[in-house]
Amino acid sequence: MLQFFKYVFATLVGLFLFFLLIGIGSLFSSGDSVVSVKENSVLQIDLNKQIVENASIDNSFAAFLQTSVSKTGLVTLKEAIANAKLDPNVKGIYLDSEYPQAGFSTLGELRIALKDFKESGKFVYSYGEVMSEKAVYLNSVADKVFLNKAGALEFNGLFGQVTFFKGLFDKIGVKPVIFKVGDYKSAVEPFFGTNLSPENKEQMTSYLTSISNQIYGEIAEDRGMTMVQINELLNHPVNSADKALEKGIITDAVYLDEFEAAVREKLGIKKDDKINFVSLEKYIKAKKYVESGERNNRIAVIIGQGDIVSGETDGENIASDSWIAELRKVVKDKKVKAIVLRINSGGGSALASEIMWREIELAKKEKPVYASMGDYAASGGYYMAMACDTIVANPTTLTGSIGIFGMLVNAQELLNNKLGVTFDGVETHEHADFPSVVSEMSDVEKMMMQNNVDRGYEKFTSKAAEGRKMKLENLKAVAGGRVWTGLQAKGNGLIDIIGNLEETVKLAANRVGIKDDYQVKYYPTPKSEIDVIMDKIMNQSSAKFDENLGMFAPYMKEINKLVKMDKIQARLPFELKIE
Repeated sequence: MLQFFKYVFATLVGLFLFFLLIGIGSLFSSGDSVVSVKENSVLQIDLNKQIVENASIDNSFAAFLQTSVSKTGLVTLKEAIANAKLDPNVKGIYLDSEYPQAGFSTLGELRIALKDFKESGKFVYSYGEVMSEKAVYLNSVADKVFLNKAGALEFNGLFGQVTFFKGLFDKIGVKPVIFKVGDYKSAVEPFFGTNLSPENKEQMTSYLTSISNQIYGEIAEDRGMTMVQINELLNHPVNSADKALEKGIITDAVYLDEFEAAVREKLGIKKDDKINFVSLEKYIKAKKYVESGERNNRIAVIIGQGDIVSGETDGENIASDSWIAELRKVVKDKKVKAIVLRINSGGGSALASEIMWREIELAKKEKPVYASMGDYAASGGYYMAMACDTIVANPTTLTGSIGIFGMLVNAQELLNNKLGVTFDGVETHEHADFPSVVSEMSDVEKMMMQNNVDRGYEKFTSKAAEGRKMKLENLKAVAGGRVWTGLQAKGNGLIDIIGNLEETVKLAANRVGIKDDYQVKYYPTPKSEIDVIMDKIMNQSSAKFDENLGMFAPYMKEINKLVKMDKIQARLPFELKIE
């Protein structure tokens, strides 16, 4: 009975806190929602966080809850920059960019938005105490790049790294059973090898070189340097502020007060005057100067980011049921004239990818459907894109990876010999226990799995060939699981156009004859703040577990993902880091 009252009391306390938070949030968000921007203001954009496609940016509860990962939506960033360009009270932008957490494709789109802002004659300044390689790339678009005199930067080239788990599996007694098609389909390599295969090393070298040429070419152009000079610097790195200044990577080596003095001078205010910095979080609530367009002429942008899975989304993935519901909604909406699928995914479930491909084929019969590729649109992500009327990718998008793999694990040694857990049972037919994680697979069962993977590959390649209007043998020549950059994919026919999301939207609008007066609407709506809070409350135990694991937490997450995934997958390598 005492235990019962404990549970009741705990529930009541939880409900009380829940409604208290809602009340506090209402107080914070009540009143006039439009933020007043003072004359001669500077929009301050903090990019030292994870940049995702779209995210809620309301921080009413920030004082009450600590966020483990701070996120900013690329959509929000670009909308704020476009509005600031027209805002007479905003004279410039201050980029606080030291460690932006985003792919080069995302940063490339952000650079385009900043260049467009500069066309207004307004300034863009960046300042940091340190700068990562990605920060140098992003900040190079600024009129002036300020680095703290005591600071440092990273400018030494790109490095792609894959984490391998075979040694761990050998130690704990777990045996992966691998099935794949394509010499370049490298997603399973971490589980049966200890280093890169020759094919994987070849493709990684190829696409890293393509990305390198693109981003360092942009830096060279912005900083008034040649590629010969840039490559010399990359091979003989400088990391101090004075050396970076000497070589032209930055424009000024200063302390913070000196940076602020430079901003005051640019604004034409006195040295003791306060600078009117306005944060992104506040500015998104300011007066809108960008016209929203005709609401009866809409281009729907459906954002899909993360692993491809079946079922309902958790907000961090592309779940087929949830995603299809969004697609069907815009197909039925008479105000929506064309659809753009914004894909940022390295793939996942082959089944979920196939199901969404079918829905795109059906949607295409009703309205034009365009694909816009973000950092990744590979394997399962490409499966979605290949059904679209037109495919648009950024130069550094990682795409292709047209291939299938399957994987099961045999944990018999771990359970029997190391944990002392044994199993026994009866079966009515020869393969009734298939698939099993506690026994060896027979040759017949292995053949069954491989046949499934082979059929999946034939289905993938034949549909890709049909969608791209290519002969099957020509499509297979660039398939085999190989990963390509957007630039490379344009050359081999896997995509149609090099461009960003805004350019894709314009193409879709032109297709339906609404070149100028249209409205862009994004789906799904980012999770509300209260949804985020409830997720955090539900995931507190998981966060504590990660805290206890420390540096080993990412590896346990990968193993947990392995346990949960479908048997047949279409995805990129698990842990591919490009730094």
